[in-house]
Amino acid sequence: MTRTRFFSLALLMVPAACAPQKPATPAAPPTNPVAEAARNRNTRYASLLTKSADAVPAAKLAYKPTKGQMSFGEIWHHLAMANYGICGAIGGMSAPDVGKYNPKAKKDTLVAALKGSFDFCTKALAGLADSTLNNQVDLGFMKSTQAMALDIYLMDLADHYSQVANYLRLNGMLPPSAQTKGE
Repeated sequence: MTRTRFFSLALLMVPAACAPQKPATPAAPPTNPVAEAARNRNTRYASLLTKSADAVPAAKLAYKPTKGQMSFGEIWHHLAMANYGICGAIGGMSAPDVGKYNPKAKKDTLVAALKGSFDFCTKALAGLADSTLNNQVDLGFMKSTQAMALDIYLMDLADHYSQVANYLRLNGMLPPSAQTKGE
């Protein structure tokens, strides 16, 4: 009798399980997909590059694989200065007067400059909208559209993260993008 009730109840549930399900409501597309993608890339590269900078021992700041390449310290310096200039132009913001960072400064100074520049870029990109990407901006070394300046900025981050990841590997360290959680 119990077995019969169980099977009867199971048979009653089959039509409900087979009934068409209401499809999930898809998320609304972003109103500024290009700007949102750029903000996401900025966040990703800022994280990877600052984690890399934190991981490099101070004694390795002058390391460069060959004479013609930048050292870790020179990369942090270059990125900080370029980030302030390019992001200021993109966001229509005045970059803070940071003076001239010395690429041979102490690690704490260079890493703080790098992190500060990424904070500035995050603020500069916060108000970015796809509708303004054709606006003209002055990068100091060239005039371009906001879109081109954004491309230059993100390509510079990608280029230097690739460079830093290789430097880390050459020094027996695993780049942040290759680490599993908890490493």
